[in-house]
Amino acid sequence: MNTTGATMLLRTAAELDAFGARTGPRALVMTMGALHEGHATLIRAARTAAGPDGQVVVTVFVNPLQFGEAADLDRYPRTLDADLAVAGAAGADAVFAPSVDEVYPGGEPQVRIAAGPMGERLEGASRPGHFDGMLTVVAKMLHLTRPYAAYFGQKDAQQLALIRRMVRDLNFPVEIVGVETVREPDGLALSSRNRFLDAEERRTALALSRALFAARDRLAAQQALHARAQTTTATTGRAAALTRLGEVRAAADTQAVAWARPDDGPAAVRAAARTILDDAAAAQPPLALDYLALVDPADFTEIPDDRTTGDAILAVAARVGATRLIDNIPLTFGADT
Repeated sequence: MNTTGATMLLRTAAELDAFGARTGPRALVMTMGALHEGHATLIRAARTAAGPDGQVVVTVFVNPLQFGEAADLDRYPRTLDADLAVAGAAGADAVFAPSVDEVYPGGEPQVRIAAGPMGERLEGASRPGHFDGMLTVVAKMLHLTRPYAAYFGQKDAQQLALIRRMVRDLNFPVEIVGVETVREPDGLALSSRNRFLDAEERRTALALSRALFAARDRLAAQQALHARAQTTTATTGRAAALTRLGEVRAAADTQAVAWARPDDGPAAVRAAARTILDDAAAAQPPLALDYLALVDPADFTEIPDDRTTGDAILAVAARVGATRLIDNIPLTFGADT
């Protein structure tokens, strides 16, 4: 266990094998570097799970197979010295930071993992081939590092779902653990891309998390009203009577309870988020929406408006200036309030 804040830097698979032979079971955190508090949270979760007899390895590798344009690959920040410090402070025992040639000897692999239909939706539609490249490198890193568990952030919800599906479908002997999204005090989801936002762009970008929170709050309010409707005698007639008596506020509350319907949830969620995003589209600088989608976490297909129960993910992607950002929030329809 790392108790000093110092980490070993490993550059080759041979060094990784030699390191693993000296220590206990391994928990893995896979990154592309530019580590921030979100990554540190993953490392701390892995450290806690691994315990004093286990080890935590962090991979730092900017995977060229995930980038559609060379300019985006070149623009991605490389901060290895800072990454070592963050990883060590969070409890990592080693950072495995191989070169491209070490991971892909002889050039890009001819055989790759195909993400399938889920990989063609949302992020996959916006970034063709991205998930094939991601799964290919995740598979390689899992083989190279041989962990018993690997930790990924829920901010990249579609990525997490695809990794879980690959591990299940291809019988990888590893547990995939999702860790809750870490946010900055203003609500913006932590991302290495946030550093590219200037002050005005960041103000506009806050619409992403505000839209998600508005949708979550709207669902909670809708479900609370429906729960009240099941236990009260509120009727539209009673609301009209209260209005005639001058009790306007009470009348409005009674009518809302009377009209509450569980199948309004998905439509209400989408509408609440869309209102915030539409306002941001008119801001300066504007937010250019890529998608807003309410999806089933199992396969990322759209949830119909008549869904009244079950888990969902509300996902959003947008561009502010030259920076593309994603965010999401889990929701549960039909939850107790």
